[in-house]
Amino acid sequence: MTKQYHDRTLGADALDQLFNEARSYNGWLNRPVSDDQLHAIWDLMKMAPTSANMQPARVVWVKSDEAKQQLADLVSEGNKAKILAAPVTAIIGYDIDFHEELPWLFPHTDAKSWFEGNEQLRQEGAFRNSALQGAYLMLAARALGLDCGPMSGFDNAAVDKAFFGDEPRHRSNFICSIGYGDPASIFDRSPRPDFDTFNRIA
Repeated sequence: MTKQYHDRTLGADALDQLFNEARSYNGWLNRPVSDDQLHAIWDLMKMAPTSANMQPARVVWVKSDEAKQQLADLVSEGNKAKILAAPVTAIIGYDIDFHEELPWLFPHTDAKSWFEGNEQLRQEGAFRNSALQGAYLMLAARALGLDCGPMSGFDNAAVDKAFFGDEPRHRSNFICSIGYGDPASIFDRSPRPDFDTFNRIA
């Protein structure tokens, strides 16, 4: 009997929400983001793949006025107003010692031993996979009806000290404001390359 495969392609509205019409916002409407929404973002992003399920991302959700001001003081001038206006800004960091959690995160084998004694390997894996998880965070937020404003342009060492100071093995990767974007804060979409510009099929 021939196995029937069902088309699992998302509809046009979902693809527009996640990609085609999604934008990186610079300003925000005065609408709050609840703690429940932040939990929902995490519960989606954690399901996406990382190497050996290492899950190295460590996220600080900057939401209080005090924490926003603290973060705004550590970013470039052009990013300060974005931080202060956003309902919440996620600091996506990573744990260099993520391997300590592998016995329960990846119980199929002794994955912890792969990384013991090799901090450079852990640094590379944690940075790469936390960047992936940051992208998953953005897609999860968009899937839940929120908008995103990812940023670099901040003092990593100062942010690490201020927000990861009690966890000295944690490092910041990038930051991303989350909320309901103000359409007036964005400009026309920049060009996107066609497939043949930067791709080839070998």
